[in-house]
Amino acid sequence: MTLSPEDAKLFFELMWKLQHYVNLEKGFHMGIDSFHEYANLPTEKKLKARDALWEHREFIEDYARKNPDALPPGELEIIRRWKDSIKSSFFVMRHLKKGSIFISRDDQVYAVHGIQDPLEEVIPSYVLPQMVEAVLLPFKGMIIYDGLLSGYNVHFGSGIRSNLNHTYTVAKNKNRIITTFEPDLAPSVVFKPRKNITPQLKEISEILAKLKGESPLQKSALSLAHTSIELLLAESQGALDAEKQARKIFKSSKRLLDLLDMLGEE
Repeated sequence: MTLSPEDAKLFFELMWKLQHYVNLEKGFHMGIDSFHEYANLPTEKKLKARDALWEHREFIEDYARKNPDALPPGELEIIRRWKDSIKSSFFVMRHLKKGSIFISRDDQVYAVHGIQDPLEEVIPSYVLPQMVEAVLLPFKGMIIYDGLLSGYNVHFGSGIRSNLNHTYTVAKNKNRIITTFEPDLAPSVVFKPRKNITPQLKEISEILAKLKGESPLQKSALSLAHTSIELLLAESQGALDAEKQARKIFKSSKRLLDLLDMLGEE
């Protein structure tokens, strides 16, 4: 999910005007006389003003008070609210229609919107989970980022993946996914908890565990069924170990397929 083209244009205009002000105050790049010139600078040349802005957020109030670009009150208020931004490292967990899931180191879960490009194009789903450095900030009731994501080329093992899945599942089921820093402006977005099927899965698992097949085929089929139910049970409890469960499913499936091949040759 992204901002509308009009809102994306407004966001970048406000951000470049604010960073241009910081650039003038700090004197990073001399001879840049307008925010248009600043906006056309390469990203690497904008980093000094960008980093200085988030390290010294008093620039935000200074800009709003002086209003050097004669912005209307509504646009100044958008900028003022950026004081509540969060600069940190996050795990990008998954992409949903209602926002991409960012999980902080202290297990806070955020739904973040893209600006011009969908976040699934910026960080493809096949590389998730991915750790990024980002600044999350409010914009018209939504959470976006400041336009820059710095990623780490790190592989996460099954333990970390399982913990992230658990954190997300708990936040979703308890309606704790943070969708806004501005409750007064937030659209109504609810991450509906899934129906709790854990009791039924436990019951089925117990029944399957007691069933004893009379033939090798029955035994193999029951083993695969039990392994599949255990997989669903682990996922429903937020305790999924994807790699471990994949090995079990593969082993049970291969045993059943080999047996079926043998029976087909007879």
